[in-house]
Amino acid sequence: MGSTQTATFGGGCFWCVEAAFKELDGISEVTSGYAGGQTENPSYEQVCSGNTGHAEVVQVDYDPAVVGYDELLEVFFAVHDPTQLNRQGPDVGTQYRSIVLFHDDDQERQASAYIEALDEEYDDKVVTELVPLETFYEAEEYHQDYFEKNPDDAYCQFHASPKIEKVREKFADKLAN
Repeated sequence: MGSTQTATFGGGCFWCVEAAFKELDGISEVTSGYAGGQTENPSYEQVCSGNTGHAEVVQVDYDPAVVGYDELLEVFFAVHDPTQLNRQGPDVGTQYRSIVLFHDDDQERQASAYIEALDEEYDDKVVTELVPLETFYEAEEYHQDYFEKNPDDAYCQFHASPKIEKVREKFADKLAN
């Protein structure tokens, strides 16, 4: 793998988003965590309370020579509903909001253009938040690689598995071997 860049996305439960991104070629690491809030070094329980301002997010380390940021945006928006305000499926609260946390001006420009174009495709307004990443806090170890470690978990079967299948079908040419 060449030099890597980092992207940060939140679209509901981080277990599902993490599992979807791990399917792609050019991804060296996907880390679940918290960002977008005001509480320093929050715990999962604190984030779940909805009082920290943080969203459940994933940081994706990727090789831009293999997979571009534009392709990451495409996958991200394919695996969640960006018109649901502060929720994804059964998960409700600001911690489950749709959010893109950009790392530089180029990511901001690309994400802004993508969201604007996407807004034309939906009947409902796209509510994805677009903000600069200030601080990323890594989630507790038991959240990392959750789907891989717990493939038979009921939540994973009902919510993560369909997202993985969607990535495998829609982005077959971008999958890791």
